[in-house]
Amino acid sequence: MPTIICDNAGYDSAELVSNLRSAISNGDSEAGLNMFVGKVDNMKEMGITECLRVKEQALASATEAAEMILRVDDIVRCAPRKREG
Repeated sequence: MPTIICDNAGYDSAELVSNLRSAISNGDSEAGLNMFVGKVDNMKEMGITECLRVKEQALASATEAAEMILRVDDIVRCAPRKREG
């Protein structure tokens, strides 16, 4: 996700994501991407908070929706009607 966000914002995603990973591995659990200035910043100081449970539920819902779409394609495919001559 951070790579896509950086690319969409027009920043160098490889650099920003590596900086973010470095900050997180150094113990900064509040690190995140500040897309206003294009750098890694403290999300708590910026007032950005998200619940992990909400992210997990959104991902689960998206997965279920994709699975249902794929299943509908299988259901729609049925034997063709016999042609009458």
